[in-house]
Amino acid sequence: MPNRFRSYTVLIVGLFFAQVYSQNLELKAIGNDINETNVIDSLGYKSYFKDYNSLKTETDSLAKRLLSIGYINSRLIELKKQNDSLFQAKFSLKTRFKSITINHYGLIDEDILKLSNLKSNGSSFTIPISKLETTLEFINAEIANRGKPFSTLQLVEITQESDTNLLASIELSQPIERTIDKIIIKGYEKFPKTYIKHYMKIKTGQRFNLNRIKRKTSELSDLRFANQIKDPEVLFTKDSTILYMYIEKTKSNAFDGFLGFGTNEDTNKIEFDGYLNLSLTNNLNYGETLKLLYKSDENDQQTFDGNVTMPYLFSSPLGVELNLNIFKKDSTFVTTRQSAKLNYQINSNHLVGIGLSGINSTDLLDTTISSVNDFSSSYYFTNYIYTKRQNYDFLFPVNFLFDITAGFGNRTFDEINEDQTKFALNTFKIFNLNDRNSIYVRGSGEIIDSDTFLENELPRFGGINSIRGFEENSLFANLFGVINTEYRYRLNRDIYVHSVIDAAYFENKISDQKGKLFGFGFGFGFLSKAGLFRFNYSSGKTENQQFKLSDSKVHLSLTATF
Repeated sequence: MPNRFRSYTVLIVGLFFAQVYSQNLELKAIGNDINETNVIDSLGYKSYFKDYNSLKTETDSLAKRLLSIGYINSRLIELKKQNDSLFQAKFSLKTRFKSITINHYGLIDEDILKLSNLKSNGSSFTIPISKLETTLEFINAEIANRGKPFSTLQLVEITQESDTNLLASIELSQPIERTIDKIIIKGYEKFPKTYIKHYMKIKTGQRFNLNRIKRKTSELSDLRFANQIKDPEVLFTKDSTILYMYIEKTKSNAFDGFLGFGTNEDTNKIEFDGYLNLSLTNNLNYGETLKLLYKSDENDQQTFDGNVTMPYLFSSPLGVELNLNIFKKDSTFVTTRQSAKLNYQINSNHLVGIGLSGINSTDLLDTTISSVNDFSSSYYFTNYIYTKRQNYDFLFPVNFLFDITAGFGNRTFDEINEDQTKFALNTFKIFNLNDRNSIYVRGSGEIIDSDTFLENELPRFGGINSIRGFEENSLFANLFGVINTEYRYRLNRDIYVHSVIDAAYFENKISDQKGKLFGFGFGFGFLSKAGLFRFNYSSGKTENQQFKLSDSKVHLSLTATF
């Protein structure tokens, strides 16, 4: 046992000293004189190493760095061992060149040179030696992105033009330009091909550009019904280029509803209101959307809204959107709105449209009430929508929305034809302060510009989707604007609480009223397997009115995706 113990001790001590030795190799780099040594020291090379291979690697790296700063003729004279732990690398630097003039003879497009911030002087350009490597890499990458992925670029005929400047020529191998010959979808084979052509703007016969393809396919995350599984891949054969895209179909249908209740000021009884909102997206694999809304509120008002959107109709870049809206106010009147819009999707964020809208309203009481009357109107309108999504956030997938509509037309009642102009705005923005805190700000409003007004043509607002704390669609005006704000705090990934601070301004020329409204409250939401459940408690008041808890509104809603 003592001998064996002694052997183990010797082995451990030997390994310890071997380890210490292997971690204490030192490199000292010098030049032919003190000036060259100072230049080498200014590069800040590593001095200590655990083994010889890493020391040699640092020496080679130092030689490359000398070349990159203009010492083109520098060379390593020797790497010599001075003692057990010290190695000395001696370099000869010679002349430092500060710039190089490169003749390209028109082989490089002028726009590529401009992208590289190079000023071409005829068929040549001059750059600092320190930028030579990165500039050539960028130029070669741009050439590859323009349909020649196998191009190679190198400098030849390198000569000395002056004491500080070199002269060289570019040699460029230019294989046959590559174009996309075939596109194959993996995962979701029935993905609508029109979205590849018009939404991502990728099509066969197009010049191959891998960076552009990756940038465009990443926009799939902005679609509700599809997502990219992984980056696209390319198969190059002798005479063809095949692009493979990996896409999966995602849940995109949504069911949204809420239940609201409050105390009637006249009867002191609890009254209920609510709505059902169904959205079906891409069930036919054309990217189409069908939306159905039915709303019944405590003011004996009923709303039906149906909307159909067909993008890229007949494989064209244009889509069509049809809408039918029916609004009934107890037994007073019923108004029917129909519209048809032609959409053009500029890219994943921007959409523009033009359309025609017609409105018919019937006075159900058939009385001589001046503010309600039978009328019909028609409008031409234009619409612009900007959407910025944050799909990583399941609670708040849209970060910014800007939706504005402007229309002009005429309204006819009692054989009086009158020109009118309408504007509508709906926009919101989420300001993410950090992972848990954010601020939500929404602005919405409408305006009708006309000489006279009818009650049954005025826009209606109020409720959970407008100014909270007021009954659904209980307010109507020829001009109104609403600002909704929420401070949101996440308890975790799926649960948040928020404040409710709303304000509105309205004008009603029929009743000669104008005023300010306010809503205050709080709420919370959580994401479950059933969907997104939201609770809001809010109370509303006018500017000269006190808050009453009896006027508070409680709203419950559930949005399910399937």
